[in-house]
Amino acid sequence: MSTTDVAPRLFDLNIEEILDNWEVYHGIRELIANALDEQVLTNTAPIAITKAPDGEWHIRDFGRGISIEHFTLNENDEKLRAPDGIIGKFGVGLKDALATLARHEKGVVILSQHGTFRLRAAAKHGFDDIVTLHVEYRATPLAMQGTDVILLGVADDDINRAKSLFLAFADEAVVESTVYGQIIRRKAEAARVYINGVLASEEPNFLFSYNITSLTDAMKKRLNRERLNVGRTTYTDRVKAILRVATSKTVQDALADQVPLRATGNQADEMEWLEISQLAFNYLHQRKQVAFVTEQEVFRRPEVIDNLKRDGLTPVVVSDAHRAKIEKQARTGGPKLRTVETYVEDFNKSFEYRFVDADQLSRAERRVYDLTPKITALLGTSGTVPKVRISETMRITVDNTAGVWDPELPGIVILRRQLSDPESYAGTLLHELTHAMSKRSDVSREFESALTENLGKVAISALRSAGIRI
Repeated sequence: MSTTDVAPRLFDLNIEEILDNWEVYHGIRELIANALDEQVLTNTAPIAITKAPDGEWHIRDFGRGISIEHFTLNENDEKLRAPDGIIGKFGVGLKDALATLARHEKGVVILSQHGTFRLRAAAKHGFDDIVTLHVEYRATPLAMQGTDVILLGVADDDINRAKSLFLAFADEAVVESTVYGQIIRRKAEAARVYINGVLASEEPNFLFSYNITSLTDAMKKRLNRERLNVGRTTYTDRVKAILRVATSKTVQDALADQVPLRATGNQADEMEWLEISQLAFNYLHQRKQVAFVTEQEVFRRPEVIDNLKRDGLTPVVVSDAHRAKIEKQARTGGPKLRTVETYVEDFNKSFEYRFVDADQLSRAERRVYDLTPKITALLGTSGTVPKVRISETMRITVDNTAGVWDPELPGIVILRRQLSDPESYAGTLLHELTHAMSKRSDVSREFESALTENLGKVAISALRSAGIRI
């Protein structure tokens, strides 16, 4: 049967809104999206976008074929009920595409087994003075499968620009697929965020590109009609979800490698999210011998930092917020990452003093050490004074002191190097005597009060020794 056997009929598209900002490639994008959706819904062969020898471009799917009803629906119920992965659910893409192409004076012919469809400007029924866009529909069946959209007068660049908006034609390398979407290897230019395979936004400082295939209700509400330049807040939660469930070594290693870059200011934007940076910390801890420290600890506890470096650990500087997250993870039963505190705790569990007997000291060291009774007497102590021992090694303590009151010995242990200076030795000894006498730890109010009291005693002793009457 030829196409002349059935007289054509006009169908008014009733297009009220014209998207003046849409270019030709935007219209082509919608036609490609419809073809891709039909491929998914019918599980048919991949769509074909080809150029004929006469210059016409063809967008061809191999599904059920377009019918006149597709020009009337406001929302496509089938697509709304379909599983994730369908691009168009708004029901306006086809009309938008046809209106855009007509406004730019491009020809469109659509063929399917249900007939032939062409665009035509015609008077609105009953209103001869109002001309609107119509579909000229010839219902003669055609012997073909699917739909063939023929574009006339369309530049190759418009086709290529439209194709570049789809993951299917972007030549992207998928690193890992998850239940929420895909992680894609970033190319040299800006990373891309796709939503159901359609470009939604570009991210200059993302570590990866992403294709979100499982949309939240909030995402569906926020997606605009154009689906371009979508704000980051629309897809942030889904990108986080994709990264949280990623299991590939490639992704985990890449996140781990981001952690040390904080010091250079070159971290990817994904690391700004606390839960993702926390993941990265865990991956780094699994792969390398590191200890997570804050900037304040680097400056206030240099001896501990030096000590962990000597033990083959690499300090990784994190923010206070990240440190709090690490500690919370350990408290709630998660992996225990190495921090300054946990390093000190583990170090001291395996620590052993290397004591030095008095007769092993040098003559200069022995002169300082022999001052011990006179220094302790400055406090006016009565009763037994704790034994003072000298060691080549020292437990790591909160304040990095060169001495310690160790109740397990019991006794006071002072690092041997303190004997090189009488003032240093005296200060360390008095500090640890205060611990022994007060039974209080550093940075406690009780210890500070006891230390102040002892300083007063030393001052009075010194003044009296100088012959000053008190």
